[in-house]
Amino acid sequence: MSEDEIVAVLDKAHNCVENECSVDDVDTLIAELKEQQVVLNERLEHIMNVVAHLQKANSEKNRKSDNVRAIVKDMLRVFTTQDGKFAVGFSGDIGDGPTTAYDALPPKPWKAAN
Repeated sequence: MSEDEIVAVLDKAHNCVENECSVDDVDTLIAELKEQQVVLNERLEHIMNVVAHLQKANSEKNRKSDNVRAIVKDMLRVFTTQDGKFAVGFSGDIGDGPTTAYDALPPKPWKAAN
């Protein structure tokens, strides 16, 4: 979690305590915690996969340093911050931006059923 995300959660918790934990305050805190839980679970899953791949690549008989280096670069994405936030995935932007499958691939010709 970034420092801003931690501060946001703590602020919501402090607001709850100061305002006698109204239903709305608790709902806001729960929503924030669930959002952070999803982000952290995604990061944890990615880290676990990287550890497994790195262990396998490092213990191979004919260890290829290029493979190990590629896995370590992949791992760095999880811990690299950009604009104060952790990178969690692919934005989908390529070239001129996001496209639909219909725009990216030519449609198959329609054939009438016999």
